[in-house]
Amino acid sequence: MTITPATHAISINPATGEQLSVLPWAGADDIENALQLVAAGFRDWRETNIDYRAEKLRDIGKALRARSEEMAQMITREMGKPINQARAEVAKSANLCDWYAEHGPAMLKAEPTLVENQQAVIEYRPLGTILAIMPWNFPLWQVMRGAVPIILAGNGYLLKHAPNVMGCAQLIAQVFKDAGIPQGVYGWLNAHNDGVSQMIKDSRIAAVTVTGSVRAGAAIGAQAGAALKKCVLELGGSDPFIVLNDADLELAVKAAIAGRYQNTGQVCAAAKRFIIEEGIASAFTERFVAAAAALKMGDPHDEDNALGPMARFDLRDKLHHQVEKTLAQGARLLLGGEKMAGAGNYYPPTVLANVTPEMTVFREEVFGPVAAITIAKDAEHALELANDSEFGLSATIFTTDETQARQMAARLECGGVFINGYCASDARVAFGGVKKSGFGRELSHFGLHEFCNIQTVWKDRI
Repeated sequence: MTITPATHAISINPATGEQLSVLPWAGADDIENALQLVAAGFRDWRETNIDYRAEKLRDIGKALRARSEEMAQMITREMGKPINQARAEVAKSANLCDWYAEHGPAMLKAEPTLVENQQAVIEYRPLGTILAIMPWNFPLWQVMRGAVPIILAGNGYLLKHAPNVMGCAQLIAQVFKDAGIPQGVYGWLNAHNDGVSQMIKDSRIAAVTVTGSVRAGAAIGAQAGAALKKCVLELGGSDPFIVLNDADLELAVKAAIAGRYQNTGQVCAAAKRFIIEEGIASAFTERFVAAAAALKMGDPHDEDNALGPMARFDLRDKLHHQVEKTLAQGARLLLGGEKMAGAGNYYPPTVLANVTPEMTVFREEVFGPVAAITIAKDAEHALELANDSEFGLSATIFTTDETQARQMAARLECGGVFINGYCASDARVAFGGVKKSGFGRELSHFGLHEFCNIQTVWKDRI
């Protein structure tokens, strides 16, 4: 049989170009079997008590730690994440299990209302099995930050993972098995687009959660809407990183480097558009370029390297096209900007200056190690530039004027604002966006409640 992306999911090591594995797409019978399994699993799981489910989350965390190096190595092999960052992803995911085990049960307790004599309460009931369509860039964390609260709430979780990280998908499933999670509570299958459509239409799927591109989110969201099913979408971003004249320059540059080049720039909530007030622009740019040039790129298994290869060869081609198009539009190349020769899928840290709002890297999401610098006349202009985007995931403001920072935060059109620090998803706070960055929230109590039946129970109302 000829193996092509039309017939199989193909995992390729982006550092070497070596084919790691192939897995045939699930057929209609495979999907039906999976749906039967998760339907049965949910029926039993919803009847378990919250303390038991919380304890199983701790077991998942323990199982993940037991396979931590195996998981980190798999992440690095399949999508090129530098090994130290892969290890950090595993540790963060295990800690998430413990956090929800500790704090989640209280978040699911019945809430009192303002109805007299405490006759009405709000209960958080399980909703059903949730179909999760997840990406490759954080192949463990993206799965866990949805699966953990979903399962704690008494729901089932069915994963369709990105085709280039099937090894990660298999290993995650093994972790849940190691933890003693009953069969059918957590499941996964290698579904293609037709299979996803089949599952969304099926009554055994209660809702859908998607992390991915705007195009994927729009397509899946439309199908979920047609089936009248709830959908949470965490999509792309083109996050502004604002630096005002009074900012701590050293701190701003340090955060800018981390915020842009973590995970080789392949982060939806990465800083992408650097909007710098003109009084500090020259000094910031000089230091930022020097710091970016000092980043080591190479074999992601080498602990000294801060950048690895990009995860897929087609994505590097797209990124380079965006850079070339922006340069043709009048931007200035300060660093990088060339595809690296050799078998690996490397693209160097790249910095573009003189970027204006009509240019490609300002208007589009740039998913790779490319930073775009735009100069703002003043704080008001910086705010206008920041909001001049179809995306609205997160934003950063660097200034020593806390009052001004909070006033600007109130006017930024995005789901999260970080003052004197760069964006990160954290179990303790909600994560999600507005505009074409999606809707709904993950993490914190907001993420836990997203896939609950929020039920009013009112006694003696006559």
